[in-house]
Amino acid sequence: MRLMPRSIRLVPILMVIACPPSLHAAPDAESASHETSVGAAFARARDNPLLLQAFLRRMPKGGDLHMHLSGAVYAETLLADAAADGLCVDPQALVLVPPASGQGCAAGQVPAAGVSANQGLYDKLVDSFSMRGFVPSAGFDGHDQFFAAFDHFRGIQDSHAGEWLAEVAGRAAAQNESYLEIMHTPDFHRVARIAAGIGWPAAAGGAADFAALRDRLLAAGLREEVPAIRREIRSFESRRDAIDRCGAASATPGCTVRMRYLFQVLRGFAPEVVFAQTLLGFETVAAETAAGDARYVGINFVMPEDGFLSMRDYHLHMQMIDYLHSLYPQVRISLHAGEVAPGLVPPAGLRFHIREAVEVGHAERIGHGVDVMYEDDPQALLTEMARRHVMVEINLTSNDVILGIKGTQHPLAIYRAAGVPVALSTDDEGVSRIDLTHEYVRAVTEFGLGYAELKQSARTSLEHSFLPGASLWAAADEFTVPVKACGAVADRPGAACSAYLARSERAAAQWDLEARLRIFEASPP
Repeated sequence: MRLMPRSIRLVPILMVIACPPSLHAAPDAESASHETSVGAAFARARDNPLLLQAFLRRMPKGGDLHMHLSGAVYAETLLADAAADGLCVDPQALVLVPPASGQGCAAGQVPAAGVSANQGLYDKLVDSFSMRGFVPSAGFDGHDQFFAAFDHFRGIQDSHAGEWLAEVAGRAAAQNESYLEIMHTPDFHRVARIAAGIGWPAAAGGAADFAALRDRLLAAGLREEVPAIRREIRSFESRRDAIDRCGAASATPGCTVRMRYLFQVLRGFAPEVVFAQTLLGFETVAAETAAGDARYVGINFVMPEDGFLSMRDYHLHMQMIDYLHSLYPQVRISLHAGEVAPGLVPPAGLRFHIREAVEVGHAERIGHGVDVMYEDDPQALLTEMARRHVMVEINLTSNDVILGIKGTQHPLAIYRAAGVPVALSTDDEGVSRIDLTHEYVRAVTEFGLGYAELKQSARTSLEHSFLPGASLWAAADEFTVPVKACGAVADRPGAACSAYLARSERAAAQWDLEARLRIFEASPP
């Protein structure tokens, strides 16, 4: 959904922080005692938001599957980066601008390096980069402020991406998160030029048209962009590793957080550009997968879903994905869909986005999905999503501040009642000034979720991650019985289970979450 991207890497976490006791469906006496203890602690905390925050901060949360790196970084970090880059600030428009070549800041502008000495201006910039202190006014609502924020700090160089990664990893580790799946957009300038030179075929939309366009794009050098994109991600990772001292005895806790990346496609452009980006995304993820060392594990479409081109070309975009999925079936797909609300778009625009994302776009996960009950035959759609185990990434604060959707207007309870898997996520925690713990607190205070439901969200996040390998669990979205190889675990994995975990990074991450949960439940806050 975001306009400005950048993402990064995986650093292997400790596969087992402490080996859990048996994962059998029937809990032993010790497990039952721990569940009673944590249930009592949660009951004491749930009616006091401060106690609840402290409780949930320590709770293992698995992964955050819906976050944009550019929006996850806090404004204070961005201002420090702007100062380091020698950028200037327009104090009226509250935007970052590059200095005139060799001439410093233009008249009326001030160096970003000096902003920290002007508290008033500093505060205004933090507010303009985020939702902090925002109050809607006539003609300018939360939707406008949220997306405008990215334009205010767009001038910062991607050379800071490694630092941004270290920031989000450190924040995740401090909240007992173990996995981040970060959305990132590579540099598309050359691809856009190639696409513009080829253009869009008249009345294109069928497989034959897409095939011809793909051939022309590849012949024009599109595939040559893939190695540079793969190198870029690894350079970001190297910088993050250096900052966090990963691999050294003094490594920071952030090094224990696994990370993978979703290739963002910017859908608010002409069809030929969107198709070229999407093709490049599929090519990149396929190359990463084939190499056996994938950082990019899937694709997603971003930019406001209610934008003119996003709405006009939505069905066409799903057709593009459908065609490319037939050629690159190994590429995983998560799509922003249903991030619209009544009044934001005409009623017809609420009736088909989620269904087409699932049925045409092959989405394994849906981001947001807030307009599901406005879809044609929503009950049938919910049944289909539950049957196909299509997960919904739930972004409570984002849906509130951007769309005004909260409380009983939010379909979280409907998804859960229909058996559709859901997991809490942050979307843009820097712009929204939140973290994942905040979303867990909202789920309790506004939607009445209990500890068991939060625990299920954490497990669901890793079950539906795009980490390679099979699940730890014998049945999809049933977190009771592990696979046969790990079905007789005592204190640590036996030989068969160890071999299984070594072959599956997803199962290893799930095993680690179970270990963290057992530690937490043995000594709850």
